[in-house]
Amino acid sequence: MNKSPIDLSDAARRAYWTEQMELGSALVEELIAFPVEEGGESLASLREAAAVTKVEMLFSGTKIAGELERVFYLRRSLVHDFMTIAREMNQRGWILKIEDGFRSLEMQSSLVRKPAVFDAVLKKCLWENGGSLPSAEMIFRRALIMVANIPKIGTHMSGSAIDISVFHRVDGREVWRGNPYLDVSESTPMNSPYLSVSARENRRAITAVMEKHGFVHFPFEFWHYNQGDALAHILTNNPAPCRYGAVNWNPGTNEVTAVVDTLTPLNPLPVIQIEIAAAMACPVGTGCLRIF
Repeated sequence: MNKSPIDLSDAARRAYWTEQMELGSALVEELIAFPVEEGGESLASLREAAAVTKVEMLFSGTKIAGELERVFYLRRSLVHDFMTIAREMNQRGWILKIEDGFRSLEMQSSLVRKPAVFDAVLKKCLWENGGSLPSAEMIFRRALIMVANIPKIGTHMSGSAIDISVFHRVDGREVWRGNPYLDVSESTPMNSPYLSVSARENRRAITAVMEKHGFVHFPFEFWHYNQGDALAHILTNNPAPCRYGAVNWNPGTNEVTAVVDTLTPLNPLPVIQIEIAAAMACPVGTGCLRIF
């Protein structure tokens, strides 16, 4: 039986996006309630592990919010699995590129407010709302899903998440997944219907390697994988308390301590309102890179 053609209309795309965001909101509520038993496991460098194991791997050269160095670290006990993944990808002619790893609360907070990131979220909210400016509360809720504005729900702040791209070893071309890293569109969810056959197959092939070694995919971002945290437990139907929660990391001693207040937003609603006003007020023709 032939499958029904995908409805490519703007209305259908908007309905799909809204459905995904509401599913994301429900997942956020589960994350907030999920039990965490943080054990204080330290972090380990992916650069160092790749050098020791002689695995070919790439690392992003960009900075968080344009000024903070990326931290290519994971919880120590996850690194072996990740190097195994990277080696398997090398064997099939691929190279993993690490886009992002651990983020401190400061890094995550700055990322939410970064104009390129915040404006992408705001533009998508405007589109979802038919071109009208939605409430600040709605934009705040969408930011929870797209940029983890609360420590409890942000697995990068747990040192248990990794953002990746994948490239061909032979010529350096990206193994195309339909969109570039950090794209915000109705093609961003892992199983979006708005993909070419090859992009869908590439996503599935990459995810199969990641999940074979315990890194589960985040349903709403095709580049994000994680293990051992509340999100991974929820997505694999594991009700036991997870071992990784949001932590503060001392790079000098490599000690981690659990974040005490994991539920207070990194950027509360008044801050989000300020960012909305700044984005919407950008004058046309001034070279400003905000919404208009």
